[in-house]
Amino acid sequence: MANVLDPEKRLRVLAALVDGNSERAVERMTDVDRKTVRRLALAWGQGAVNLHNRLARGLQCSLVTVDEIWGYVGKKQARVTAEDGPDVGEAYTFVALDASSRFVIAWYVGKRDQASTDAFIADLRARLVVMPAMTSDGFAPYIMAIGTSFGPGVDYAQTVKNYTKRGRREGPSDHRYEPARDPFITKRAVFGAPNLDAASTAYVERNNATMRHHIGRMRRLCLAFSKKAENHRAAVALGYVHYNFCHVVKTLRVTPAMAVGLADSVWSLAELDAALMTAGPCEAPEKQALAPRVPETTARELPNGRGFLRVVNGGKPSAAPAPMAPPPVEPTSIAAPVAASSSPVTDETGQLDLFAWKPKPRQLTLWDET
Repeated sequence: MANVLDPEKRLRVLAALVDGNSERAVERMTDVDRKTVRRLALAWGQGAVNLHNRLARGLQCSLVTVDEIWGYVGKKQARVTAEDGPDVGEAYTFVALDASSRFVIAWYVGKRDQASTDAFIADLRARLVVMPAMTSDGFAPYIMAIGTSFGPGVDYAQTVKNYTKRGRREGPSDHRYEPARDPFITKRAVFGAPNLDAASTAYVERNNATMRHHIGRMRRLCLAFSKKAENHRAAVALGYVHYNFCHVVKTLRVTPAMAVGLADSVWSLAELDAALMTAGPCEAPEKQALAPRVPETTARELPNGRGFLRVVNGGKPSAAPAPMAPPPVEPTSIAAPVAASSSPVTDETGQLDLFAWKPKPRQLTLWDET
């Protein structure tokens, strides 16, 4: 007889994992063996990848911000030796977030290099059908990756945080979490004509802080790190799918999936469990042609004093209203009330009688038929 885990315990394990607990902590909390917890986490993670590939495609996200979160597998990068495998060491998670709905469009776990950036941006490009306005930090490989996948016509800006390695004279000696701000953030246009006032990575950085609480393997200065890259990718996938469909954004009062139109209600843990376990294998979507996005305003100033960008049709295409037909009124003739004559009238003396002569009436209509 097969050993089947009780459904209530199964949901307790899922709730503990998406709350950022380690496998040993889940074992203590739910009284489920750690190996069973690991097998369930891997199954949920693979189901999360398949579910995301099936649903997160054909998205019309017009304002996308990208960023990367630091993490590691096995040991930190400074302690990696030549005998360690290629998956050991740093494992950055690249994230693409829709700033309007807070929906996580794509993620990718890999090294912080050009190859991982290219794969991440290519996956992001395949899930969109509208040309977005993009914002990233100052990571240099983004420029080549975005230019290759989206082309030079994309509106892409970088917001660079000017950290300094020199210590501050005032305040506490540990200044890593409170850098100087004079100026701290600078913005620059890379491709197209981005709106630098709206260019920001604040939303995706706030999402990073949220995910560090939901995915314990991403936390700093703790022992809940992954020992294998497969487990790390599964935990990341489970965390982001749970965030998209089960986490209610406080400012929006709905889940990101509801805001983007992929769900009509907040998913419970039971619904998430059923969806993950029944999600069959699904390949990532193929890229489609990108439609131009609808501008928010008819005109705005271009960066670096290059003039103004103006939309000719007002930015919002709309069908011209059909001309209204005139009311069905029968045309009536207006004639003079007295007899009319086309020639002058004279009296018996031959003088012109101005009072007796009237002009010949004309037939008038209420509107011109032509």
